[in-house]
Amino acid sequence: MRTLTTLGLALLLAQPAVAAQAVLPQLQPYTAPAAWLTPVAPLRIADNTWHIGTASITALLVKTPEGAVLLDGGMPQVADHLLANMRELGVAPGDLKLILHSHAHIDHVGPLAAIKKATGAQLVSNAESAVLLQRGDSQDIHFGDDMVFAPVQVDRLVQDGETVELGGMTFTAHFTPGHTPGSLSWTWTDRRDGKPLRIAYSDSLSAPGYSLWMNPRFPKIAEAFRSGFAAVRALPCDLLITPHAEASGWDYTNAEHPNPSPMSCKAYADKAEAAFDAQLK
Repeated sequence: MRTLTTLGLALLLAQPAVAAQAVLPQLQPYTAPAAWLTPVAPLRIADNTWHIGTASITALLVKTPEGAVLLDGGMPQVADHLLANMRELGVAPGDLKLILHSHAHIDHVGPLAAIKKATGAQLVSNAESAVLLQRGDSQDIHFGDDMVFAPVQVDRLVQDGETVELGGMTFTAHFTPGHTPGSLSWTWTDRRDGKPLRIAYSDSLSAPGYSLWMNPRFPKIAEAFRSGFAAVRALPCDLLITPHAEASGWDYTNAEHPNPSPMSCKAYADKAEAAFDAQLK
């Protein structure tokens, strides 16, 4: 059986404890870590930003007066859980207006086709990721057809530095290539404790099992990663969140201290680049 474990990758306002729920079933032929499939209750990150995904895979919901924005979803199995958590936060399916994403791998965009169908929300991506999303990541440059998901149509393409706005919230797209050619990071400003809070949702910077030398399907992979590291270091970043929670010190099962080891964007990029350099040797 194929394993997904190589995909590799508070600050909390007062609220009840986050209870992990029963682990969702595996999808054949994929075996994902249990934490990727363990639903948790909504976890408040800032005034309008919530984690609504699983114990270790991030799915962020940002509420605005004109509807909500979803950033990433997780594995395909979590679609119903995401919709349930949205409803718990007072967001009906039709209230979801935009879907943003990090990178087009099954553990982050797996349920987006189902969510888009259920809500009518528009999916925003870049040209590089749109190709993968619309073919369900078949022929992935690293994993081939081992981790395909339901194809999903992209509604809007963005360029590096372009903004997406909804209900007074502005989300800026940052191209941070490496983990995939089209990896995206997003920044926006929310509020917490009466103060502005610049949130950076930085994409994964790992290269799990990747061929980094003379890769015919990604010839400039090393240059792409270097560009991604530099871009993440430059993000406006009071609070860092990553697609894999543990990569930036988050524990979504710990309601009292969900971010016990906060990490800066610079520290995150520095650590990832050091691991990349070691992998190149």
